[in-house]
Amino acid sequence: MKLSIIICTLNERDTVLTVLDRVRGVDLGAGWEKEIILVDNFSTDGTRELLQNLNPSGARVIFHPRNLGKGTSVRTAIQHCTGDYAIIQDADLEYDPADYWLYLEAVEESQPAAVYGSRMLGGRARYEYVANYLGVRFLTWLTNTLYGSRLTDVATGAKMVRMDVLRSLKLTGSGFDLDFELTDKILRAGYEIVEIPASYQPRTVAEGKKIRPWDGLGALKVIIRDRLLPMDRVVRRDV
Repeated sequence: MKLSIIICTLNERDTVLTVLDRVRGVDLGAGWEKEIILVDNFSTDGTRELLQNLNPSGARVIFHPRNLGKGTSVRTAIQHCTGDYAIIQDADLEYDPADYWLYLEAVEESQPAAVYGSRMLGGRARYEYVANYLGVRFLTWLTNTLYGSRLTDVATGAKMVRMDVLRSLKLTGSGFDLDFELTDKILRAGYEIVEIPASYQPRTVAEGKKIRPWDGLGALKVIIRDRLLPMDRVVRRDV
């Protein structure tokens, strides 16, 4: 089995190499190999230059010619993944690659379509901003209500999806909306999402956090939109 690790960067000069080192150093255990697909979304803070001088061993680096959004970066990476599963790893230090064994343990138990790292499970909920916490709770409730799911953290950035499922979805999001579109379409396609506790170290806007309150309004629109889409805009049947 192979795990494709997708890392998307935009102005993460202070953390990207640390994250990359941690990902490279993770031992997935017997029976697993990994590949790293890193997409830089036209960073302007020196991240791009760091990556251009990077020893390519163990990682494939792709450079966008302009800022195309995080969602587009994820979709670019998917095209280059060759693994059985793909996991999205943010280029900051909020999510810990050392947790990968928990995802793989869930895979070995039932080979689910998707495994999400929830910040709400295990009493680990930590947020720098009350508005973010309340927004996540509301969007999770709405998703569960509209899609019949029982998720605890629909907005988590730590998502692992089986590649055959990932390739079958008609993903179009270009920004943070892809996080929600991915969940919506997995559920619309009839797949179950398994959640495991995720380690989470939130950062502040001053430290580089890019999510803003108005991103929640975009997520709200996507969640409602995707529930109303015809199935031929949700999933490909020829994959």
